[in-house]
Amino acid sequence: MKSPSHSVLGLALSAGILSASILTASTGCAPAQVITPASAADLPRGSTPVQLDPSAFSVTIDNPYWPMMPGTQWTYRETDGTGDELTVTVTVTHDTRLIANGITARVVRDTVRRGSEVIEDTFDWYAQDHQGTVWYLGEDTAEFENGVISSTAGSFEAGVDGALPGVVMPADPVVGLSYRQEYYAGEAEDNGEVLSRSELAQVPFGQFSDVVLTKDTITIEPDVAQYKLYAPGIGPVLVVDVSGGAGGREELVSMSTVPLGTGTGPLGAPQ
Repeated sequence: MKSPSHSVLGLALSAGILSASILTASTGCAPAQVITPASAADLPRGSTPVQLDPSAFSVTIDNPYWPMMPGTQWTYRETDGTGDELTVTVTVTHDTRLIANGITARVVRDTVRRGSEVIEDTFDWYAQDHQGTVWYLGEDTAEFENGVISSTAGSFEAGVDGALPGVVMPADPVVGLSYRQEYYAGEAEDNGEVLSRSELAQVPFGQFSDVVLTKDTITIEPDVAQYKLYAPGIGPVLVVDVSGGAGGREELVSMSTVPLGTGTGPLGAPQ
């Protein structure tokens, strides 16, 4: 997914769209127990292990708040508090991957560039359960300096070395619902909470209503928080740092359909 540093956000704060109740919302946490998700109320939290049936999952991802049809490509403009500008390209590939926990996932390519230089490149792995919840099953990620890999921190695969799957979009994003997005102890411990499903968002790609707003936090970086907004039929359109980050935002610039094979190639050299 997906690290919170590369999410989508934008004008909500400056436009005064977010309410005071949202600004004071907090994230919940469930006691540790093994659960088998069957509904929105049974989503994973914290380091709670989950038992998932691979036969209950599909690489067809059609959740209305984040549909991932192969060939879809989103392009985002990301800026930080200093004005530094990056381009983030997210491509749903036609590729799949068998994850260690037995689930077959859709491969989504997330490439971050400064100008023409790739500075971060990631293969993210997603699958959707029969309820319509979109699960995040891991990532193979690398940061680059002068064309050379400088770090692979944050890479994980559900079912390997204690890493656990998480959720990026519930089937029914009820206000107040909280969930784990990813868990790999000390490396990736992200959480989400639904704050609203009736927001407005305006970005270069367009203006959207009935937008879902989430608050994303990181257990191992407790001062960091972001708001993310998801438009029906589109997916993520806006993300804004609200604390602990670089004061940045990421906003959707374009959405298109790209040819078969786009998003393939080794890390650092996307097609």
